[in-house]
Amino acid sequence: MSAMVKGGIVVVISGHGSNLQALIDASVRGEITAPIRAVISNKADAFGLERARLANIPALSLNVKDYADRAQFDQALADCIAEFEPSLVVLAGYMRILSAEFVQRFSGKMLNIHPSLLPKYPGLNTHQRAIEQGDSHAGTSVHFVTEELDGGPVLMQLMVAIEDGETEARLKAKVQKLEHALYPTVVQWCLEGRFTLQGNHAYLDGQRLEAPLIPLYDSHLA
Repeated sequence: MSAMVKGGIVVVISGHGSNLQALIDASVRGEITAPIRAVISNKADAFGLERARLANIPALSLNVKDYADRAQFDQALADCIAEFEPSLVVLAGYMRILSAEFVQRFSGKMLNIHPSLLPKYPGLNTHQRAIEQGDSHAGTSVHFVTEELDGGPVLMQLMVAIEDGETEARLKAKVQKLEHALYPTVVQWCLEGRFTLQGNHAYLDGQRLEAPLIPLYDSHLA
């Protein structure tokens, strides 16, 4: 196990927080070696905030309606995050598009997880789109956040076969299982400095990453 990393993690959510729970669980197991300093949501009733409270993690929410426009809200959110001086900002089901100023403020230390094999299917309804296109596989991607929606350099992906007669609900459940295995691993590797962002390119252990890592699925990736 790696030594404790200075700094910590701030997780930003909008909803149920299943990936947040995977990160909390990995932290409890010692697989993530920096503390989760806070969980912040744009929705006060997000269940993920309750997950944080149960884990004794500060849980905060900001109401979009309290701000004049997106720029003011993003400024307030960024200031709230910065108070915790995180080494890494982890988006886990955050459903608002971030302003360029926000992204630039945390450039190189902000991750997002997306339920498709990027660059396929950025945005919403990824599972249904994959089924409708007749794809043989679906999956999940973790990427550095840049100003392009779901367009930052992809670090790692996991994939699962789309079976005959696949339903959106069943595929979503299968992909979520992959997400919960993948995200803690990538978070830890970023904390250790293994994944870095230089310009518009991702690097792994100092070598430019020409394509995402796609390991075979294993429930103990880390």
